[in-house]
Amino acid sequence: MVSLPAWSWLRGGILVGKNSDSGSRRMLRRRLGVVFTAALLTPAFVLFFISSPDLSGEQMLVQRVAELRERLQHAEMLNQERLQDVIVLSQKFNVLTHAGVGNVTGPRLSQETRDLLANMSQSPDLHLPSVYSYLPHLLHTPDATSPAFKLSQGRHSATMVLGVPTVKRQVQSYLMTTLRNLVDSMTQEEMEECIIVVFIAEWDIDYVHQVASQIERKFPEHLGSGLIEVISPPKAFYPDMDKLEQTLGDPMERVKWRTKQNLDFAFLMMYAQPKGTFYVQLEDDIQTKKGYIATMKKFALQKTSEKKNWFVLDFCQLGFIGKMFKCVQLPYLVQFFIMFYNDKPVDWLLDYLIQTKICNLDKDTKHCKKAKENVWIHYKPSLFQHIGTHSSLKGKVQKLKDKQFGKVQLYFPHENPKAEVETQIKPYKTYTLQRAYKGESYFWGLLPQQGDLLQFTFDPPVVIKGFLFRSGNVEHPSDRLYNTTVEVLPVQPFSNIPAVAAKKYKITEDKYMIVGDFDDMGVAEGLINGELGEIKTLRLHVHIDSDNWAILSEIHIETPEKR
Repeated sequence: MVSLPAWSWLRGGILVGKNSDSGSRRMLRRRLGVVFTAALLTPAFVLFFISSPDLSGEQMLVQRVAELRERLQHAEMLNQERLQDVIVLSQKFNVLTHAGVGNVTGPRLSQETRDLLANMSQSPDLHLPSVYSYLPHLLHTPDATSPAFKLSQGRHSATMVLGVPTVKRQVQSYLMTTLRNLVDSMTQEEMEECIIVVFIAEWDIDYVHQVASQIERKFPEHLGSGLIEVISPPKAFYPDMDKLEQTLGDPMERVKWRTKQNLDFAFLMMYAQPKGTFYVQLEDDIQTKKGYIATMKKFALQKTSEKKNWFVLDFCQLGFIGKMFKCVQLPYLVQFFIMFYNDKPVDWLLDYLIQTKICNLDKDTKHCKKAKENVWIHYKPSLFQHIGTHSSLKGKVQKLKDKQFGKVQLYFPHENPKAEVETQIKPYKTYTLQRAYKGESYFWGLLPQQGDLLQFTFDPPVVIKGFLFRSGNVEHPSDRLYNTTVEVLPVQPFSNIPAVAAKKYKITEDKYMIVGDFDDMGVAEGLINGELGEIKTLRLHVHIDSDNWAILSEIHIETPEKR
């Protein structure tokens, strides 16, 4: 169930009641204060602080204090939300008790209980706005605010929640490449304090199950640990898209697309809000850098320790990519998106919200820009790059690149054993197989056909420990080798190969041994450990005509002498 927002600026006053929750607030602060103090006075912390008079030790202590301050603020937010739930329930009870409905009245409730409920209730004369004020259709479907699909281990209390919305793309999907990059760029410790929420923003439940199954196959460990969650929204959460107003002079197709995106982001943020301290909005067609989690966390806590009243930390200069918010402030965004979902694109709404909060109509634009820079803080160089070309909006091609990110790594060079390299697949321009094998570039071949070979003949023959072939790259993730096997030709006769080793592999008609194949992520990896003796030739054998070109971005043939 998503956390539906009431007006956050009323929480401290009318909605929660400054007097009614003061005891709860004091109790929460006392309890968390004990935790806060205990964390600072643990033997490891005291020893570290005493034995590290240098500046780096002091900075680490300051960062730890800033982190605890942010967690305390998040805990207070959760406490307020629970108190809000109690107040709403008490109002419902009071309606029943005063109306004398059923068995709720009479001896069932003591006078003391009724007095307590009455004290917690707000004035029935005051109507408080909520999400239902702007999305009234939610009242007609009980499940409208619960995910239609959910795959989760229930992880919570994370430092950082990464939101990755994805939709069905007509040309190619970048989602698996993006997820692999996000996960591989984390340390083990970071994996334990983060949550990646994949939001499949489609109403076709069969497609949702298809994508979820693909994630289960590719990331079983990370789904099991709780690092990755998968959800999809119910169609009932969205209004009738055929009844939207045509705004900004856009064609209706674009109005529907940006309206749905606004509500997609709102649903995802409401789901993510109670799960962590910080929330980062991403897309499904990006690449990041190693250490991006540590960099974002350090920067956020640094600004907190400097008492910067930031609203957005921006780790990418493009659109809505890499925007970090405090989870306690997500209700502001959600409410703005829900109020104006039909009126403006999502990135415009973020800018208008900041402008509304900060800018003074009595001041000029220069003053407004400077004021916005104090709450919308940009980090350079950028940590995320947009790699997609085809937008989720039909027919829209966008070649947006963040110049602050730097160069994207398109191939991974290795020192391979000396070999003669050949293939029937025609290369595109200078992206030849010979240069890829030497680690000078990547191989980019035109439309592989059934029976095509990429062949490496070693001179002299070598003992192979293992191999890794990676097809596709971040700019062209669909240019992969499909239904392709890795085959080797040993020098020694098959009769001399140990029976245990020989039974592991199938043999082709021309006496090659099949030692591996490419998976649906376009990767072939395996170990041989020298059990076949010296290898004369290794080849990649294509078994099906391809509709795409093929890229080999990594070729690594490991021998015992190479590490």
